Amino acid sequence: MKPYILITGGAGFIGTNLAHRYLTQGNTVMVYDSLARPGVEKNLTWLNQQHGDRLLVQIADTRDHECLQLAVRDAAAVFHFAAQVAVTTSLQDPLADFTVNARGTLNLLEALRQYNAEAPLLFTSTNKVYGKLADLQLAENERHYYPVGLEHNAPGIDESRNLDFYSPYGCSKGTADQYVLDYARIFGLRTAVFRMSCIYGPHQFGTEDQGWVAHFLIRALQQQPITIYGDGKQVRDLLFVDDLVRAFQLACTNIDAIAGEAFNMGGGPSNAVSLLEVLHQIEQLNGHPLTLAFAGWRPGDQRYYVSNTSKFRAATGWQPQVSVKEGLQRLYRWLCEANIKQPALKKIQVNGTLPQPRPTSSHPSPTQQASPTQQASPTQQESELVYAN
Repeated sequence: MKPYILITGGAGFIGTNLAHRYLTQGNTVMVYDSLARPGVEKNLTWLNQQHGDRLLVQIADTRDHECLQLAVRDAAAVFHFAAQVAVTTSLQDPLADFTVNARGTLNLLEALRQYNAEAPLLFTSTNKVYGKLADLQLAENERHYYPVGLEHNAPGIDESRNLDFYSPYGCSKGTADQYVLDYARIFGLRTAVFRMSCIYGPHQFGTEDQGWVAHFLIRALQQQPITIYGDGKQVRDLLFVDDLVRAFQLACTNIDAIAGEAFNMGGGPSNAVSLLEVLHQIEQLNGHPLTLAFAGWRPGDQRYYVSNTSKFRAATGWQPQVSVKEGLQRLYRWLCEANIKQPALKKIQVNGTLPQPRPTSSHPSPTQQASPTQQASPTQQESELVYAN
């Protein structure tokens, strides 16, 4: 089989944008996704309409060892985005959060170690591995928080900061983060980690729990009230997804130089804004005043987080190119064109079974039959490895 780019969670917001870039460049891409997140069926349908036969689809969960083993065998590179993504959800079901984020990642690492140890792996971790950053000395004005004495020149958080996992989500993603780095150190896998700040852009179906920039824009377009947790002065560095996609491709190209390293990834100080400042820009875009409600701080919420991306810039030459103003305009236009009130599709039509990869001489071929103790979901059982066309 022709090698392909494997993207777990590939029907999600970031995965769709990365898949589109690689497919547009003439590559074959396999999207591996359980379709658990509402709305991602739309992304998968769109990718299929745009790219046809070059798009391969595996509807499955990373907790399915055998599907994952089949998927990695012919991968030229792997991008691991499949995850439980919300702190709030992790508080409701910490065990499920752990099995998806930590165990799912370990399953992928083991599949690579056994069947395709040369393939580069890029993993998206989170800034939550640094905890609440309660030791930062912050001041505030009417719009935002900022480090004391550094309102306009704060360099951001770099990778030398101690890890301090906070919330079940922070623990599960942090565990995965450390496993990815250790598999480079102990087993020689070509892996690297991006510790992500706030990413936004087209194909993002944001919710109150995750993807807040898109969520704010969607609520504004629907003329619905927006709830702010905390006081709205909390600051994040926003990174437009096109800039992130460039970073992923540069990381893959330079994997031998960066293997075993973690990089803080975001828009950096030049794209640092508070929630209140984003809401002000959205009001200007939408032409209507927003209705805001305020609620208490949520567990682990950082009042100030801005990425220092100088380590990755030094390694690859990368730096963000899209400003917050331009990025918000582009996401706003996409949401208008995408008709955000349209309900998500219920089912993806898929057909054309892929041939099963041949076993290597040193490892047995995994079977596509789920074991009695790990039955696949009905969707997984029906789909197998398929073309999405």
